[in-house]
Amino acid sequence: MSKQPVIELAGLTKRYPGSSVDALHDVSLTVDAGQIFGFLGPNGAGKTTTISLLVNLTRPTAGHIKLFGQDNQAFGLEHRARIGFLAGDMALDKGLTGSQQLEYFGSLRGNFDKSYVRELAKRLDANLNKRIKTLSRGNRQKIGLIAALMHRPELLILDEPTSGLDPLIQAEFNKLALDRQKEGKTTFMSSHVLSEVQELCDQLAIIRAGEVVTHASLRDIVTAAPRVVRLATDKSFRASELTKGLDGISNLVRHDHTVSFNFTGDINQLLARLSRQPLKNVTIQNAELEDIFMSFYQGGKATDV
Repeated sequence: MSKQPVIELAGLTKRYPGSSVDALHDVSLTVDAGQIFGFLGPNGAGKTTTISLLVNLTRPTAGHIKLFGQDNQAFGLEHRARIGFLAGDMALDKGLTGSQQLEYFGSLRGNFDKSYVRELAKRLDANLNKRIKTLSRGNRQKIGLIAALMHRPELLILDEPTSGLDPLIQAEFNKLALDRQKEGKTTFMSSHVLSEVQELCDQLAIIRAGEVVTHASLRDIVTAAPRVVRLATDKSFRASELTKGLDGISNLVRHDHTVSFNFTGDINQLLARLSRQPLKNVTIQNAELEDIFMSFYQGGKATDV
């Protein structure tokens, strides 16, 4: 028997009052327990709208959401007890210290493990004794991350979680996310930081102008993307002998003694064809996530949401 998905979106559509276009249109995806799921897109593509719907800050125009196998609107209060949430525009009380702010959040939840908060503060190098108004953007982000993590939620929903963090703290956040995954807990994170998504996420959805344009495992997305092939040749190289009858070659460029192209076909057929050519060197690289991401945005522009 298959496990119940932690998140199920079916036909999710959101149109704000007064707008003539959908902020989200017919979005369907699932997130299984224990996954770190990346929701990728530029600013204005619909990421924050989706998260607002997930945490019940707004209601869908059409479609439905299930969390933990239950309707998200009918069981909203129960779901919030099982979720940790970090908003992209989180609101903190600037007159409080970090410690006071976290104690306040903990008292609202009724679940406040002070020793775990101290552990998180140490790992994220967060000073909880300073007033929030004196903290930089990155140090306020640390307080928000601790607030989302402090009750050890089953599901963590994060909107741009590493915004403002320095590289060392970003790396520590990645370790925290992977530690949670080992415990079977789930993370749904929106981001436009491609390196972060590539390092952490095992499943990925890319959204453009309110519509999901791909949803698959990161490995499958990278594998299906064109490989980049570069050849060092001599004058006797014949491009026509390489391309004739071989599917999957595109964007072939020849300059002096170098040839480059994208390839989506059978790699064994390509290698057999190359073995008959006068070559000095061959490099074949999988596409970078940045190249894949940009390929979904060529010829289109995300609308503001």
